[in-house]
Amino acid sequence: MKKIMNLALTGTLVAGLAAGCTPVKETSKEGTAKPAGESAKPVSLKMTVLPDDLDTFKLVFDEFKKENPNISVQLDTIPQQQYYDKLRLQLSSGDDIDLIGGNMDVFLDTGILEPLDDYIKKSNVDVSGFGPLYDNLKVNDKMYGLPYRKSNWMLYYNKTLFDKMNVPYPKADMTWEDFRELAKKMTQGEGANKMYGAFLHPWAQTWYIQAVQTGASIIDKDLTPFKNALQFRMDMEKDGSIMSWAEQITTSAHYNSAFQKGNVAMNLIGDWHIAQLRTAEQEKKINFDWDVVPVPHPAGVAPNTSLATPVSLMLNKSSKHKEEAFKLLQFMTTAKGAKIFAAKGFLTGYTNDDIRKAYIGDGSMKPKNIHYFVEQKEYPEYPLLPGIKNIVLNNIYKQEGEMALTKAQTADQAIQKIGERIQKEWADKYGKDFKAAAKK
Repeated sequence: MKKIMNLALTGTLVAGLAAGCTPVKETSKEGTAKPAGESAKPVSLKMTVLPDDLDTFKLVFDEFKKENPNISVQLDTIPQQQYYDKLRLQLSSGDDIDLIGGNMDVFLDTGILEPLDDYIKKSNVDVSGFGPLYDNLKVNDKMYGLPYRKSNWMLYYNKTLFDKMNVPYPKADMTWEDFRELAKKMTQGEGANKMYGAFLHPWAQTWYIQAVQTGASIIDKDLTPFKNALQFRMDMEKDGSIMSWAEQITTSAHYNSAFQKGNVAMNLIGDWHIAQLRTAEQEKKINFDWDVVPVPHPAGVAPNTSLATPVSLMLNKSSKHKEEAFKLLQFMTTAKGAKIFAAKGFLTGYTNDDIRKAYIGDGSMKPKNIHYFVEQKEYPEYPLLPGIKNIVLNNIYKQEGEMALTKAQTADQAIQKIGERIQKEWADKYGKDFKAAAKK
């Protein structure tokens, strides 16, 4: 199973719907195409991206159009909770979407994705900036998308609350047990005025991150690390130092609004939260100081080890303008686009010294310790195999984990059922891949 993790990598959060159409230009410094004159044939493309990424995509388009005046782009998004289901439906119905943004695994079983290898070779794309991520994203030795960002996790903390409580800030080298004790220390009050030591969002990965940090896979035969991780979340609820899953659901609690309210000391979530907090500061919605440290780690695991989920741009096999669409895809995912995403607080798939500097900034913006993001050791959230996200993560782990968190079953029972359901609902359907993995 350790080897299968090297084959693959592959977040997420506000709602919104937007569309725009932007005339754009035609060359690429990385050698994508020949310069196009004013007489180049006009081409209209359509792209759908995640709502949190929409505004930054628009900024990148502004740069792209300076070099590609003959290409126009209609940029759409879909509310987060409906994003993948609705987009899959649109694509299967034949909607003329040229480029698709999101987690690649969701579309692997559709046959919709165009392999990019020939385009990459023809355009002399410098893939070195993607590092090991490039080969890890290949499926059966083919590349079906390029990552424009990746979602690595970090621990955000409210410095003002720690100062008020006269408690030392979280440390960069902190085990999960250290974190649990610190959360208990930072918890006080009752009811609506209660201050929680930490907030763990209802997503399954906020508890199983501990297992992934050890290099374990969600399709492993031995799921003991996941049982321990689920039990840990349940124990923290018993401590009263985090809001219970049941209360989160009944009150529609969300990591962003909960942390911005100012009564949560620590918040475990991904890199995208930086952009949300910076926007809140600009809009004067928060008045406390904050920073980040690495996610707590299991005993025996190196500090600053994180779960990661790359988010890619993909080309629709049915696109009528594949060359132009790939040109835009390349611009968005390599040096020029990545630098703009980095400057907006997104951890990019492609990186170099300029992009790292753009991400870290000049020190004038929070968080002060943003450098931890570019120093992380990353494990993929799940193997990049057909059906992993839809069947294993979204359904099995979510449903059985929630049954445990509502006390309808124990952590042992939940993980036993997860193992059984993986075999029945996923391994039977994708048996060849699973058996190959199991042998390793």
